[in-house]
Amino acid sequence: MNTENVIIIGAGPCGLAAGIALQRQGYDPLLIEKKNVVHAISHYPLHQTFFSSSEKLEIGGYPFPSTERKPKRHEALVYYRQVAAKSGLRIHSYEQVESVEKESGYFAVETKPWNQPKTSYHAKKIVVATGYFDHPNIMDIPGEDYPHVFHYFRESHPYFQKKVTVIGGKNSAVDTALALESAGALVTVLYRGSEFSSAVKPWILPDFYSLVRHKKVDMVYEAEVQEITPTHVRYEKNGQSCSVASDFVFAMTGYHPDHSFLKNMGVEVETDTGRPVHDPMTMETNEPGIYIAGVLAAGNDANEIFIENGRHHGNRIASSIRKNSCTDS
Repeated sequence: MNTENVIIIGAGPCGLAAGIALQRQGYDPLLIEKKNVVHAISHYPLHQTFFSSSEKLEIGGYPFPSTERKPKRHEALVYYRQVAAKSGLRIHSYEQVESVEKESGYFAVETKPWNQPKTSYHAKKIVVATGYFDHPNIMDIPGEDYPHVFHYFRESHPYFQKKVTVIGGKNSAVDTALALESAGALVTVLYRGSEFSSAVKPWILPDFYSLVRHKKVDMVYEAEVQEITPTHVRYEKNGQSCSVASDFVFAMTGYHPDHSFLKNMGVEVETDTGRPVHDPMTMETNEPGIYIAGVLAAGNDANEIFIENGRHHGNRIASSIRKNSCTDS
């Protein structure tokens, strides 16, 4: 049995930041990550540029140099890898946490490394920093599971001169449409709203609207998608049944945290917001000894917490754990 003071579940930017903050309080936390460090960022589109400047993405006081004010995906991957190495954090990558159960005076953590037998740990404190990117919002319509339907977008080249339908009206949908059009795809965007979300990055909309005006992108508002077939996307607009021919479909409908994972640990989740019940001053949940960090604290509103504000959760957590340790002793 492996005994740890603190286990951090997730090694994204906010998990790494929490680990460094705990190091500076005298702890040696173990980070357990089901893939590898900053796994979600590795799945961003290859052309992705962050909307935050590099200094707002820094963690642990490590400078983040970038060629432009707003860094690109590959620069962030290099930076966070270097931080993980320089900080000396203990990271068990490719190890899936399967359960966390409270026992007398500690938490029992069961994991499954990808190439080893199951592993057990005892931990006094748990920090959950699992993010939300692994759980897309499913439309729950016929055909959504066809192989030509995707909830993630990586690159545009494979869709040259193909008919591609993008579903959604937020940042990921607009970014995807822009990238596809630039690679020569024939793009249609379907969105159930009457206008784009106010959360869309304002500097990308002028380019998108220009493409729509010049009929290089077909934009359909108030479109309720009903079904995806091997050749079409069927939707309703103003009570009328419509369809658009589609070789590929990108359902960019957003993502959500894994509520079941938290609930199985005894963490309560607000029904209307999806927020885990927690103290924002310490990030400790209703389950004593279990903390949350990063976008997980925002619940269903993933636009509320980003790396630039979620990175500070680690300091609150580390201070709380140190304070509680002093009180307990």
